[in-house]
Amino acid sequence: MEKAHENYRELIWVLAKTDFKLRYHGSVFGYLWALLKPLLTFAILNFVFSSLFEIRGIGGEHYALQLLVAIILFNFFSEGTSAGLNSLIAKSQLVTKIYVPRWTIILSATLNSAMIFCMNLLVIALFFAWKGFLPSVGAIVSFVFFALATYLLVIMFSFFAAPLYVKFRDLAMIWEVLLPLLFYATPVFYPLQLLPAAIQQTLLVNPMAFIVHFTKEALADNHYAEPWQYALFGAALVLGLLISMLAYRKWIPKVAENI
Repeated sequence: MEKAHENYRELIWVLAKTDFKLRYHGSVFGYLWALLKPLLTFAILNFVFSSLFEIRGIGGEHYALQLLVAIILFNFFSEGTSAGLNSLIAKSQLVTKIYVPRWTIILSATLNSAMIFCMNLLVIALFFAWKGFLPSVGAIVSFVFFALATYLLVIMFSFFAAPLYVKFRDLAMIWEVLLPLLFYATPVFYPLQLLPAAIQQTLLVNPMAFIVHFTKEALADNHYAEPWQYALFGAALVLGLLISMLAYRKWIPKVAENI
């Protein structure tokens, strides 16, 4: 059993590294694109909204730092879920020609996105150092917790959606439409406090809004969610993971014939 687990870990790592290399193969900037994409998004949004919020007297003195962290977290979610959704279709030859545990294919696709996120952590560290801002220990712990929660959301979505996408190909188009809506429903470039209280509570039902908002609050103001909010959020993650695993077990046996 231990040997099998070791083989699975090696397989997942090999698949993730292969995807990572193929993604940037042939491009001029290569792996730098993993860093340039969130930085370009940050540069545009910061240029537009930092001036706007400064004029209106909102956003705070650490707006740029909060924005960069929020963008990188949401990109992690966006790229991870998209990769997870397409994982089985992208590796259809592995699914149909030889036996490879399907979950290793899905997990390797999400791990590839996690590798890109880890590269972007260097960008965050350098930017914070350039700004001369050192987050508190509590803020760093909060960021790590929410980064892991984001990855858990990616895994939950991927195990739920990847087998379903094999049969219902419209899911990719639907998710392409939903991702921008989720982005605007997540306080990435705007403070949540800018909205009416009723809308704030509604938006916080979106797990990425909860993650991004309280990550930004912790980094800038050492403000954290209430214990009951963390408990409710954690319970929702556990329930979501359970549902995704049950859905995976139900749909995965028919994946090869549907491809």
